[in-house]
Amino acid sequence: MVNGFPPGDPAALPTIEQVLRAYAEALTPWATATAQTMLREVNRRDEAAWAEYTRELSRALRTEIRTAPTGAAMRALLAEQVTLIKSIPLDAAQRVHRLTLEGVENSTRASVISKEIQRSGAVAESRADLIARTEVARTASTLTQTRAEHVGSEGYIWRTSGDSDVRESHRDMNGKYVRWDSPPTLDKMTGHAGQFPNCRCYPEPVIPED
Repeated sequence: MVNGFPPGDPAALPTIEQVLRAYAEALTPWATATAQTMLREVNRRDEAAWAEYTRELSRALRTEIRTAPTGAAMRALLAEQVTLIKSIPLDAAQRVHRLTLEGVENSTRASVISKEIQRSGAVAESRADLIARTEVARTASTLTQTRAEHVGSEGYIWRTSGDSDVRESHRDMNGKYVRWDSPPTLDKMTGHAGQFPNCRCYPEPVIPED
């Protein structure tokens, strides 16, 4: 869409922004369906993981975990994910606007600005990939937290994926006990295992004794 307009032309800005904002709104039904599909799949995996994890627990506790009220969490996650998907073209509009103004203010960089504007599609794709990776992990972590707190869990053990790509701040958290009501702050962001951008860590719930 962006490349259909003269790159760096201030006169084209209102039209570009209007087109991208209209596209963001048109995405709503698709974004909702896509997010719902992901939520159902992650929820299915989480239920299967709990079934394995609670095999040694009492039947009453297993039943309580299966009937945990995850609906509110699912609805909140759905709304957040639809907003994130729709933000991709809106961010692209803001990016084109910013780059165009920079080109106007500094004409010696016009060719560089033009190339950057033409990269808007690649930048948007990269952001979409980040959202997808982050939201799958965040959904899994949130559903685990919801089910764990429902049966009285007060916290979890932080687990990493255990490879060389784990960032240092998360590696330092591996094996530590974290309370659900006290998410840690790492690299100036606050959240639980699996809830940070590109995070592949996960919470191992500590379940109270029967």
